[in-house]
Amino acid sequence: MAKKVVATLKIGSGKLFTKCIRMSRSDKTGAYQFTEEIVHNDHVKEFFNKK
Repeated sequence: MAKKVVATLKIGSGKLFTKCIRMSRSDKTGAYQFTEEIVHNDHVKEFFNKK
C-alpha cells in the first residue's frame, strides 16, 4: 500500500506533499512506535518537532 501512496504523490499537485514517518519509544513498554502522516512540504519540520 505504501508504494501506491508514494506513486500518487509524484504526479500533479502531489509534489507539494511528503510522506513522513517518525519513530518514538513507548513510555509503558519501551517498544518503538511509528507515526506516519502525509504533510505539506512547508510543515515537515513542525511534524518532526512535535512529540
